[in-house]
Amino acid sequence: MRHVDDPHIRPEGVSPHALGNDTLLHELEQLHRTRHETFLYGSEDALKRHTLRMGQLEAEYLHRFPGRLVTAGRTRAGARAREAAARAESLPE
Repeated sequence: MRHVDDPHIRPEGVSPHALGNDTLLHELEQLHRTRHETFLYGSEDALKRHTLRMGQLEAEYLHRFPGRLVTAGRTRAGARAREAAARAESLPE
């Protein structure tokens, strides 16, 4: 366990820069998993802290992995292609 005087420890948690890649990804997964519940049922302060921490961790992830894999379906062009395919499938033959 780290001591409270550790320079990497802040009230918001461990500095994203100090996290290993696996821990960073784990923290992001945990925050994304709890986001909906925090949004619906958390206090205003809890939601602000959750949003701040999520932004910090996401920014660190993007900094470390600028060339991360982006699937075609998660782009605007991919979404348009899905919509066009769905419309084409719904047309009578």
